[in-house]
Amino acid sequence: TARAGSVVVPYGHVIGNEKWRGSEVARRLQGKVRLIFEDGLGPVDFHLSNRTCILHLSEADLVAGDEFKRRLVRFRNTSNLMGLVIVEKTQISDQYFLAVQKLVVLELGMALLPVSNQGEAAQLIIQLVSSVIVREQSREHGTNPFLRKQRAQLAEPALFQAVQHIPGVGKSKALLLLQQFRSIRRLCNASLSELEQVVGQTAAQQIYAF
Repeated sequence: TARAGSVVVPYGHVIGNEKWRGSEVARRLQGKVRLIFEDGLGPVDFHLSNRTCILHLSEADLVAGDEFKRRLVRFRNTSNLMGLVIVEKTQISDQYFLAVQKLVVLELGMALLPVSNQGEAAQLIIQLVSSVIVREQSREHGTNPFLRKQRAQLAEPALFQAVQHIPGVGKSKALLLLQQFRSIRRLCNASLSELEQVVGQTAAQQIYAF
């Protein structure tokens, strides 16, 4: 049985928690990535690699009560992994979103990626898989110019889509932010003054408050 933090992910695969079998996310991922289901992943919903994993909070999770907060804390404490949190932000769950955002980003220090439904979550996972694969290739073969070129092509779309979810950020500002900060984590940790230097005061305040 696989345990969170000790899962070995075959190259180019995604390991999903058994509870997602038959879901819309799983259906959308099939044929796009190599998806394997396993029990015993703990708080993790999807492993994108040996280092990167996702917790997905659905609309139902947010409405059901505080159990999702305990899941987030357990997820944060999973050792040796970079955790990303995908949250379904809908008309029903919107009233809970600010509290979730505060907990995930400010208190637990993780990256939060809002989506409107499971189909959008699947598309984001597909793009993140490409980004993760290329990033880890570049770690192992940092001097290979072909891999560096490939990284520029594949890593950007996932980050680009995620950054555009931030209020007040369009395509042009998203590109500027990516050129400066390179990752969601760095962007989340940027100071207000650092953001102002890239996108101006008004947009920076919106991003900082996000």
